Amino acid sequence: MIWFFFQSNHEGEICDYIQEIINEKIDGVIVNPGAYTHTSVSLRDSLLLLSVPIIEVHISDIKERESFRKTNLINDICEKSFIGHGVNGYKMGIDYLNEK
Repeated sequence: MIWFFFQSNHEGEICDYIQEIINEKIDGVIVNPGAYTHTSVSLRDSLLLLSVPIIEVHISDIKERESFRKTNLINDICEKSFIGHGVNGYKMGIDYLNEK
C-alpha cells in the first residue's frame, strides 16, 4: 500500500482534499476529524463521496468527554472506529486496512 498524509486545521481544506482524492486509486481513508466530528456536515458530505473504507480515529475517548462531544456526525459512515487508544489508534487503523 502507498500512504498519503494530509493535515489541516481548516475544515474547507480538509473537504477540498477529500474531494481531490475521489478519483485516486486508494484502498481506504483514516480520518481524525477532531472537533469537526461534532459539527461538520461538510466533512460528512465529503466523506460520503468516497467509495472506500473510512476509518475513524480519535486519540481521546470522545464519549467520556464533554456532553457536546456525544454527537458524532461521521461514525455511522465509518467502517471501523478506534477511539481512545492514543496515537496507537492510527496504527490500529493502518493495520485494519492492511488486513482487508
